Amino acid sequence: MALATGKKKERLSLRFPFVQKGMRYGEVDVPFFLTVLALLVMGIIMMFSASYAWAIAEGYDGTYYAEEQIKSGAVGLILMFVLSVVDYRIYRTPLIAIGSYVVPVILLIIVLIAGTSAGGAQRWLVIGSFNFQPSELMKIGLVIFFSYLIEMNYGQMQKFRTGILPYLVAMGIVAFLLMLEPHLSCTILIGLIGMTLIWVGGARPRHFLILILVGVAAVLAIVLFLSVFEGYDYIQVRLQSWLDPFSDSQGGTWQTCQSLIAIGSGGLFGLGLGESRQKFLYLPETKNDFVFSIVCEELGFAGALTVVLLFALLVFRGFRIASQATDKFGMLLAVGFTMHIGLQAFLNIAVVSNLVPNTGISLPFFSYGGTALILQLAEMGVVMNISRTRYKSPSYTSGRKKKSEAETAEA
Repeated sequence: MALATGKKKERLSLRFPFVQKGMRYGEVDVPFFLTVLALLVMGIIMMFSASYAWAIAEGYDGTYYAEEQIKSGAVGLILMFVLSVVDYRIYRTPLIAIGSYVVPVILLIIVLIAGTSAGGAQRWLVIGSFNFQPSELMKIGLVIFFSYLIEMNYGQMQKFRTGILPYLVAMGIVAFLLMLEPHLSCTILIGLIGMTLIWVGGARPRHFLILILVGVAAVLAIVLFLSVFEGYDYIQVRLQSWLDPFSDSQGGTWQTCQSLIAIGSGGLFGLGLGESRQKFLYLPETKNDFVFSIVCEELGFAGALTVVLLFALLVFRGFRIASQATDKFGMLLAVGFTMHIGLQAFLNIAVVSNLVPNTGISLPFFSYGGTALILQLAEMGVVMNISRTRYKSPSYTSGRKKKSEAETAEA
């Protein structure tokens, strides 16, 4: 600890082992932290506005979902703070890195055997009063596992056998288990995160192109194959909703149709906070996948653009933190966790606006879901810790040098 003596005051900061010379420690990326905080606060407010009508209809108090989300947000903030001061290099130990992939895979197998079903999908594990989706853990686990493997084999990433094949097999196992639930949106998201890490990790462009072609072909083949089986016919309905959202507005395309009505009703500045009409049991899943539709209806284009810009700022600052990381592992972790939030936000907004078919994906920090919110804030805590162990920037170095010279002259 640094202590203040006389008129000379130095910033108190924690020191951790393995912090290399030439690094600065203790300065969290403030814009990144404030962006996360802004998204969290705005998300809880909008989720409350979007959920209270459905909460009353389901027999709860109107504030039920908001109260639960606030509790989860509080836990998530505490975990984010803790992880922001825990040296991220601990995740590089083989036991943690490999376990972060193996444990979620085991849980994905268990959920297929003893999981709880809802809406035709078997995705939840229930332990007492606590329930969660192992797929949420898989998003984090894959980032840690791939970051570890890529750093350990960085010199071999140019070879297809070592730079593509192992990661393709790992993603294939996860995709197979997720599609048995089924959980198409998470399959796509994890695939995109994995491919991003492989590309940033140094894979050859030609090999990476082959990976993309194989991935796209595999997804299309799985979708077309499963769509003919009972229980997977929802895929055809969602494709129809995407191609012509008003073709069956009283039936299969109801959700997409109502979402577009909500977005269109908002205009430039919206109907006003709390004044949405579509949330009164017209638009399903307003507290989950379609909360952004209510943002558009109540806050208009201006509010929707604010949300988009906040996510864009989070991604920008996350990439900046990654570019200043002191090692490849930290860089890959920051890229992976940032891409998770950025890609998931993009896919959700694309779904509710009918840019892509409805895949049932939530909006980070906004959609209701305690486990997801806690884990998302935990990821942000890790990125914040990476931001605290950066190389000295030229401005920082020169500033410290000038300060030191001034203190010497004064003495």
